[in-house]
Amino acid sequence: MNNNTIDMHNVDFQDFLKVVDTCKGDVFLETQEGDCLNLKSKLCQFIGLRNLIASGTIDQATIRCELKEDESKLFRFNLYQEIPEN
Repeated sequence: MNNNTIDMHNVDFQDFLKVVDTCKGDVFLETQEGDCLNLKSKLCQFIGLRNLIASGTIDQATIRCELKEDESKLFRFNLYQEIPEN
């Protein structure tokens, strides 16, 4: 598994989930409290992310990807708000 992480700041929640949905491997959100949520699970998205959202944005989160290509997608989204086509 890839151990690289991406620190996300001020991310639009809906657009972020669109990018996560295009990922092929698992994508994990790691909280400051030590929780690790698999964002490919819709249940985890609902339960975990609702606590991080303020006014429709994710203020801060650490993301870890199983696959390098998914990490690249999320990194580009974080920098350029680029949403890949499926």
